[in-house]
Amino acid sequence: MMKTTMLAIFLSAFSYAQQSYSINGMVKDESSGEPITGAIITIKENPNISIETNGYGFYTLSLPENDYTLVITHPKHKALTKTIHLAETLKIDWALEKENEIEMVEIKGKKSPVVTKSKLGGDVLDVMATSKLPVLFGERDILKTLQFLPGVVSNEGSSGLSIRGGNTDQNLVLFDGAPVFNNSHFLGFFSTFNSDALRDVTLYKSNIPSQFGGRLSSVLDIKGKEGNNQKFGVNGGIGLISSRLSVEGPIQKGKSSFIISGRRTYADLLYRLISKEESAKSAKLYFYDLNAKLNFQINANNSIHLSGYLGKDIFKYDEFHNNWANAASSLRWNSIISSKLFSTTSLIYSNYNYNIGVENIVSETVDIKPNINNLVFKQDFSHSINQKHSLNYGIQASYYNFSLPKISGSQTDLFVDEKRSMWENALYINDDFKPMEGLSLNYGIRAAMYSAGKDQLAYGDAGEKTSHIIFEPRIMMNYELNKSNLITASYNRSSQGITALSANDGSFTNDIWINLKKPMVSDHFGLGYTKKFEGGYEIGTDVFYKKMSNIADYKEGVKISQVDDLQNNLLFNGIGRAYGIELLAKKTSGKLTGWISYTLSKSERKINGINQGNWYNATQDKTHNLSIVANYSVSPKWTFSGAFVFATGNAVTFPVAKYTIDGNTALQYGARNGNRMPSYNRLDINATYEPQNNKRFKSSWSFGLYNIYGKLNPYSIEFSSDGFFPTDVKISKFVLFAIVPNITYNFKF
Repeated sequence: MMKTTMLAIFLSAFSYAQQSYSINGMVKDESSGEPITGAIITIKENPNISIETNGYGFYTLSLPENDYTLVITHPKHKALTKTIHLAETLKIDWALEKENEIEMVEIKGKKSPVVTKSKLGGDVLDVMATSKLPVLFGERDILKTLQFLPGVVSNEGSSGLSIRGGNTDQNLVLFDGAPVFNNSHFLGFFSTFNSDALRDVTLYKSNIPSQFGGRLSSVLDIKGKEGNNQKFGVNGGIGLISSRLSVEGPIQKGKSSFIISGRRTYADLLYRLISKEESAKSAKLYFYDLNAKLNFQINANNSIHLSGYLGKDIFKYDEFHNNWANAASSLRWNSIISSKLFSTTSLIYSNYNYNIGVENIVSETVDIKPNINNLVFKQDFSHSINQKHSLNYGIQASYYNFSLPKISGSQTDLFVDEKRSMWENALYINDDFKPMEGLSLNYGIRAAMYSAGKDQLAYGDAGEKTSHIIFEPRIMMNYELNKSNLITASYNRSSQGITALSANDGSFTNDIWINLKKPMVSDHFGLGYTKKFEGGYEIGTDVFYKKMSNIADYKEGVKISQVDDLQNNLLFNGIGRAYGIELLAKKTSGKLTGWISYTLSKSERKINGINQGNWYNATQDKTHNLSIVANYSVSPKWTFSGAFVFATGNAVTFPVAKYTIDGNTALQYGARNGNRMPSYNRLDINATYEPQNNKRFKSSWSFGLYNIYGKLNPYSIEFSSDGFFPTDVKISKFVLFAIVPNITYNFKF
């Protein structure tokens, strides 16, 4: 026995002493040439050795000289096997064939799940799988799908997300690396992202990798399609209030490609047809967006990618108008520097602005036009050291320009017109470490450096400059007890140097972004457990605790319906905390699939000067949040789906007294956010019909009902004095939707 053990140790040591060689390459879809993220390459002779492709389809691993069988798998593609003799550095590219959807459902009894977990703990959405879920107006929307996940809270008529008790402005939303500062269309009923233009969507809410920074709560990393470099294709859809169209194809087959996607609503046209009011003739209520991308494969190791997005909302009724626009572009250079080193160099520009105004009684147009510009340079490296260590490191430089509200006409003295700027730079490094079988660690640190110019809006100290360096350690542990049981634990420190000021009166006024003299900081702890069962069943639970500092909020009794006098109505240097438990049960196989998510949580703030310095509920605090989502494939042609949502009502402040001074009646309000609106619930259903199609042309019909039982969920509540009964208070409830039907025709050829 001793001799056998010594021989095993000797052979193991000898194998590590052997020279190792690298295998690297790109993994792409065979039919489109699109890179495949999250494909797993394993070694048949040693299944414990595996590597996952990065966000651009690149992989690399090192092994001693020997004969190997490589197996590559991906949920939406057929597995592929290659046998090699490794005696030198090899470059092996893979082209994977897509699984036949009907075959997956009927023969294999499985489906590609809507949501899966990445190795770094991110929630990965299958963009195509979301197409059959019920949504408002029948428009497939990845942000609306995210609202069904645990730890994610949103209000009806809003694309803003509150992640684990954070504000909606505490989420870093990236489209092809470019930050998007307002992710809503159509007064919040649509998101800015046309799903036809999207390839990969990942939400990080627990472990945020070190390459991301600048927000406290989460990162939503969205990557657009590269465009088909093999053949031309067209797809789109026609709905009741919106239509969309995408065109893609090769510029030079196999080497370069393009994709152009556009979308527009025509609600204003329908309103003009059904309304008899004279003002309807000039009313405008629509949005449009345009995505475009060019990709060039320069040689086997270098490629250039140019991405652009433009979206605009137009709302005009009588003398009032409210318009806003997003523009974002990125130029990215991907380079395989060596068999172990992958480089991404990015130059990014993003802009958000809006214009809100009204024609006053003397026919003088009042226009308020705040905006934010952001220019970013990023240099990122992925470096495979050996089988146990894989590094990501890089540098990022971000420059912001803020323009405060500008007002035309005679009232310019009511508003600050002061341009401000801020630098946000960072260095980061993190290591994906596999110390032993079943255990993996991802740990690193980010050094964020903030340097701000004048900030009259937030602090009033003209000319004062501030600089801060914040070190942000981050670590995540995954421990597989076996193939069916997984334990995760994480800690993240994040900082944020900008914030958005929003209306707090339930109006649709958009956000105004400002920089902070002192960045907000968050420490986030998480612990999770996942159990997998046979038959595609899975359950998971996560507990979290998050503490925040340098939080801002409005003073007591202040209502901000526009952007007036913000400087004197804000309080800073507050603290916050959020904690809770998340439960998720999923079924991913068979004709019936879906999930149930439930979150029990608390989100609170504490700021001197508010609620007598005591803790109070954050506006986004919702104790209970339940979602049930189901898909049932009746046949290859028909799929039915449904979604039920229940949530605690929004935290609001009710009046507790009414008094009159010098003939003027006023209301006295109670503790900040000490009351609740009625609980929210609704049920949505959808049916998708996919007729028999040929290989060239595919089509489908989608029929749905949003809020099928017509629950009148209040969007906001207003309180005012009752003129007839001096002791009473008049309550006005504003409701957005009752029952909303949708019919959409989708096509692809």
